[in-house]
Amino acid sequence: MPLVANSKLPTFKRLEEIGETIIPGDNALHQDIRELHIGLLNMMPDSALSATERQFFRLVGESNQIAQFYMHPFTLAELPRGEEGRAHVDQHYETFETIKQQGLDALIITGANVTQPDLAMEPFWQPLDEIVEWAYDNVTSTLCSCLATHAVMQARYGQKRHHMGTKRWGVYPHYLVERDHPLVAGVNTRFDIPHSRYNNVSREQFESAGLKVLVESAEAGVHLAVSEDLFRIVFFQGHPEYDIISLLKEYKREVSLFINCKRDNYPPVPDNYFTQQSAAILEEHKLEIIKALANDTTAPPFPEALITESLDNTWHDTAEAVLNNWIGKVYQLTSMQRSEAFQPHIDPHDPLGLK
Repeated sequence: MPLVANSKLPTFKRLEEIGETIIPGDNALHQDIRELHIGLLNMMPDSALSATERQFFRLVGESNQIAQFYMHPFTLAELPRGEEGRAHVDQHYETFETIKQQGLDALIITGANVTQPDLAMEPFWQPLDEIVEWAYDNVTSTLCSCLATHAVMQARYGQKRHHMGTKRWGVYPHYLVERDHPLVAGVNTRFDIPHSRYNNVSREQFESAGLKVLVESAEAGVHLAVSEDLFRIVFFQGHPEYDIISLLKEYKREVSLFINCKRDNYPPVPDNYFTQQSAAILEEHKLEIIKALANDTTAPPFPEALITESLDNTWHDTAEAVLNNWIGKVYQLTSMQRSEAFQPHIDPHDPLGLK
C-alpha cells in the first residue's frame, strides 16, 4: 500500500520521482475505500479454462492483503467449447452485457488458441475488439496476456505480430528498461519470465506505435509494455502467471502428440527450465519412446513426478510484485462509481501524471 506524505520531508518527493506511490496528506484524509471489481476475459480452451482462472485469481489475491477483490470471469460465445466447458461457463461465468451494466475497475484478458494465419480472421476478433474498446473508455486499466497483446497491437495500433519460425519456449532472463515506472517499482532489475509462443511483436513495433517498453529480454524480446498514456493498457508477451509445472505440462502434452502420431518430430525441451539431470532423464525417456514406437510396443509412462521434484520457480515473486503495483494504481485512480473509469481529477490521457 502507498505511503502518505504527512510532512514536507524531501524523501517523499524523491521516492515519488523514482516510481514509488506517495499520497499527499490532504488526499489521504479524504479517501473513500471500497472493494475492487476485476474482470477476467478467459479465452483459453476447455483444457486450460480452470487452470487459467486459478493462475490469475491467485496472482490478484496475493498482490494486496488489504483491498478486497471481486473477480468476474466471462468469455466469448464465438469460442468453441465442448459440453463440459459450456457447462462450466454457463454455471460460473457472467455475460459481457451484465459486466457492461455493472462496470469493472480493471480487466485481464487471457490468451487463446488460434487456427488462422491472420488474427483478424479468428471468430473472436470482432467481439474481442468491442470489449477492448469498451474497456478503454470505461475501465481504469486493462492487462493483456500474450495472444491478447498481439490482438490489441494489431487491432488498435496496426502492428501485426510476426512468426519466428521456431517456438520461443522456456524461462528467459529479463531486465528493466524503464526503472522508474510505477508498475515496476520495487522489482528486481533482472528476473526470469516464462514464454511459450511462435509469434512476436518487436520492441521497434511497440515504440513505433508510441508505446513504452518496460521489460525486455535479449533472448525472448519484449515482455512488458504500456499504452501511450502509460497505464490504461498493459501488455504482457510472456506468462508470469504460469505455475511451476505449466511448461512441464505443455512438454508432456507435446510428447503425447508425438506418440499418437499427431506431431511429426519429437518436441525439444523448453529452454532454461529443466536441470541437467532432468534433461538427461527426459532424453533417455525420448529414446525409450522412439524404440517402443519402432517395435510397435507400449510407450513408457512420462516421468512427471520425478521431474517435478527438481523444478524451480524463478518468476513468481516478480509477477506478484508487478500485479501488486498494477492493482495498487488501479485502486488509487479508479472512481467510486464502477461505471466510471477514473476519479474526477484524474487526466485519462495521463492518469499517472508522468507525461
